[in-house]
Amino acid sequence: MDNEKLLDTFVELIRKTSCNLPVDVVSSIEGGLLNEKRGSIAYDTLQIILKNIEIAREKSLPMCQDTGTPVFYINLPCGISQGDICNKIKKAIKISVRKLYLRPNVVDTLTGKNLGGGTGAGYPVIHFEEWKKDYIRTILMLKGGGCENVGAQYSLPSPIKALEDRDSRLNAGRDLEGVRRCILDAVHKAQGRGCAPGVIGVCIGGDRVSSYEESKRQLIKSLDDKNENPVLYKLEREIARDANKLGIGPMGFGGRTTLLGVKIGSICRIPASYFVSITYMCWAYRRRGFEYKGGKVKKWLY
Repeated sequence: MDNEKLLDTFVELIRKTSCNLPVDVVSSIEGGLLNEKRGSIAYDTLQIILKNIEIAREKSLPMCQDTGTPVFYINLPCGISQGDICNKIKKAIKISVRKLYLRPNVVDTLTGKNLGGGTGAGYPVIHFEEWKKDYIRTILMLKGGGCENVGAQYSLPSPIKALEDRDSRLNAGRDLEGVRRCILDAVHKAQGRGCAPGVIGVCIGGDRVSSYEESKRQLIKSLDDKNENPVLYKLEREIARDANKLGIGPMGFGGRTTLLGVKIGSICRIPASYFVSITYMCWAYRRRGFEYKGGKVKKWLY
């Protein structure tokens, strides 16, 4: 494995992710523009967003002042050192901060002190998974803090005491209707604070940690991917339709474009728990990736 070439590839991945929004996301925002009334605040807001995207791409500048938490999903063959990959990523982040692709906005939680280089305890977030293929696949998502703040997790009532424990406000039980109510409640609570139009990643099931992790992992899917589970695919479409009737609109100014998409997955749980975890992604839906083999990039993703 060519160390310098892989390091350079990580730097280029960060640049692409921070400065160049994927085609599927841009197309969805353009579709929202066509759905808004010309001259309305929603229409003008989406035009400004699209202009911002264009400038960021042309000038290789971050499209948002919050360059987000770098979250890496890495598949790699047996025998490649995870520690070596981690070191390259951290070095690439420091280079990217110097090149202004990322902001040096990682702070020590207890003191509030800025650590300066974009790395620190728990930063960046890196998920590794070994696979049988002979190349490395890396996907990077830059997750903004504002939209991260409006994520939500719901614990639906035990079936044994459903009538007593049921959330009286949502009346949400352990079924897909209950799931739908939770998701729409989270979207409604987010309002403009999630920097709409957004994308929702959802996990049904798991424990508190695995459920949240899977809801975020749903966001590495392309917007035009079709859920292989027909029940969840139908639910995704219904929620997107209903959310766009809430009138929240771009940046919370009102309008028909509140969500660009919904991605829902399900993982196993124990009978005592039924979690619905929701990760909100803002319009700056920054994700990019690459496949790497033999010292060069085989393919850029998205």
